[in-house]
Amino acid sequence: MRACIKCKYLTNEKECPICKSPTSEKWTGLLVVLNPEKSEIAKKLNIKIKGKYAISVKE
Repeated sequence: MRACIKCKYLTNEKECPICKSPTSEKWTGLLVVLNPEKSEIAKKLNIKIKGKYAISVKE
């Protein structure tokens, strides 16, 4: 699993399908967003698409 270095979205691709930024294998923590419209954490982190996100990503 890889994490986008910009938006932290978790994917298996080398390029993020959401923002087209590169991804990294160096990430920690896991945040699952099921309903970004109602999630206070998603609003604070500016997450608008449901999915799995890393808490921290290093290049």
